[in-house]
Amino acid sequence: MICKSAIEGKRTICTPPDISHLQALIKDPVRADLLGALMSGKAYTANELARYAGITVEEAIAHLGKLDSAHLLTHRSQGPHRYFALGNDEIISELKTIPELDAGPNQICIVTGPKDPAQRKARVCYNHLAGEFGIRMFQSMLARQYLSRSGDAIALTAPGCNFIEEIGIDIDALGKMKRPMCKPCLDWSHRRTHLAGTLGTALLNHVYNRGWGRRLDGSRTVRFSERGAQQFALAFPL
Repeated sequence: MICKSAIEGKRTICTPPDISHLQALIKDPVRADLLGALMSGKAYTANELARYAGITVEEAIAHLGKLDSAHLLTHRSQGPHRYFALGNDEIISELKTIPELDAGPNQICIVTGPKDPAQRKARVCYNHLAGEFGIRMFQSMLARQYLSRSGDAIALTAPGCNFIEEIGIDIDALGKMKRPMCKPCLDWSHRRTHLAGTLGTALLNHVYNRGWGRRLDGSRTVRFSERGAQQFALAFPL
């Protein structure tokens, strides 16, 4: 069996920020506020950031443009929305060294996604797993190099193919489908990536088939049993 690449999307390259330029940018308190919100690692729309900073959407877009020109941001479109986030963990670490951006443990966060704790934990997003469990699955596969990522491009690696086959998912069948095999999807509640595409659907069905969790009738919530959650954590360790 030949494992084919499942790369989707476009690569985003983030160059290290120029510190002197960065310090000049954050002299504006609004831009400092926007960076403070983005340091959570989540992605937000311009509307959400505008409400957070108490400015108009047009003003938020103008400030985000300046931050983007300093190579601090990545942005992606999903559905009707465009989301902004800091480029990578290195940029976040660099920003944390700047006292003006250290808002401390009581920093205000932008509340996103459903209020229902059960849906924030695990739910169906279209036809794949979302919420904390979905993000954990994606991060685990990325950390174990079962998936490779370059910007918004995701590919299933050779070790990933072996893992998927070992748990009983037919890779060849997934490759014959018209939909992409691996696709990033921005999580509604946690604003981090989880896995969509035919592989994401197959892994959600794997959760059902193993009896780890089930979708509640009339709801998007996926409820894991205590044992199912334990088995899921063993299959997708962090």
